[in-house]
Amino acid sequence: MTIKQSPDLKTVLIASGFVLTLAMGVRHGFGFWLQPISQAHGWTRETYSMAMAIQNLLWGVFGPFAGMAVDKFGTTRVVIFGALMYAAGLLWMATVSHPLLFVIGSGALLGAALACTAFGAVSSIIGRTAPANKRSWAFGISSAASSFGQFVMMPVEQQLITHSGWQTAFYLLAGLLIAVMLPMAWKLREPPVDHSHGPQQSIKEAIHEAFSHKPFLFLVAGYFVCGFQVVFIGVHMPAYLKDKGILDPNVAVLALALIGLFNIFGSYYAGKLGGMFQKRYLLSSIYLSRTVVISLFLLAPLSSYSVYIFAAAMGLIWLSTVPLTNGVIASIFGLKYLSMLSGFVFFSHQVGSFMGVWLGGYIYTLMGNYNLVWGITLALGIFAALINLPVNESPVERQTATA
Repeated sequence: MTIKQSPDLKTVLIASGFVLTLAMGVRHGFGFWLQPISQAHGWTRETYSMAMAIQNLLWGVFGPFAGMAVDKFGTTRVVIFGALMYAAGLLWMATVSHPLLFVIGSGALLGAALACTAFGAVSSIIGRTAPANKRSWAFGISSAASSFGQFVMMPVEQQLITHSGWQTAFYLLAGLLIAVMLPMAWKLREPPVDHSHGPQQSIKEAIHEAFSHKPFLFLVAGYFVCGFQVVFIGVHMPAYLKDKGILDPNVAVLALALIGLFNIFGSYYAGKLGGMFQKRYLLSSIYLSRTVVISLFLLAPLSSYSVYIFAAAMGLIWLSTVPLTNGVIASIFGLKYLSMLSGFVFFSHQVGSFMGVWLGGYIYTLMGNYNLVWGITLALGIFAALINLPVNESPVERQTATA
């Protein structure tokens, strides 16, 4: 496998960083629209939760296909398409009032958009550009960029809703995405990867190899838990705090911003440590730590300070699974189909996201509280801590090695 005149690592990290900052930053703020949209249309929380659940599920469904498109057509075209879909999805949410159309349309448009602008879309060019000894670190930098977006965009989105109204906020964000993502996507141009030399492996063979490999299946199972936990907390935290008597919306805004701020450091150092220690132990430790942090949050007296401490602690382990998981996939299977295989693992993440955000709304509507969902979150954290321990990141043995 050879690559000619690829962009340098610094350019790739900066450009992909801007794309991830906006893609993930805007997405993490969708929880702020739950109450104003539901009140404006006379919906229960379950309707908006279902839209977010469909979005997360289709993000996962489209992920492997976006990865295939990146491997075939390059990162630039896929990110440009994703930026256009993202803007269209935001405009759809601003203008459509029919609940079924809102759920289906916003879910499909934003699901496709995130598949083409988030981690899976840029993982391939990062993995190919970074040398092997810096690959985990580079993935950590990209995860930190998405966390920086969460930190920056939380206050921006809340202020836009407060001062401009929830509909105008969508219009302004759509314009911002187009203005920033399109020129950054152009910086991610790369020539097609030449696979004509050396041994070959087809897409079908790569998929069969991955799903026949137990460590890959363990990663798939563990990533389900990651999606369940972070999306449930990210979408339902503002409403949960209000239900518990913390009426100041700035507390939720600052909490989500703190998660993003501290995950900048968490993602960076997770990627750095991934180059020094076995990633399976780091992954297991992250899931176990989440279980402990969530348990302490639920047991402690609730106040704005306990919320901030919880947010800071969760931030350190929020998306730190991403550089480690992508690093394991690259180590086991190589770089040729990295985007596609990362997409399959991420699909499991998004199934978990679907369940987390939908169950949050459904169980709240049914029971009037989030207690059962918190219990499920804790049980899944223990499961993920255990399932990652057997993951062996040694390269697969093939009769004829492929890149």
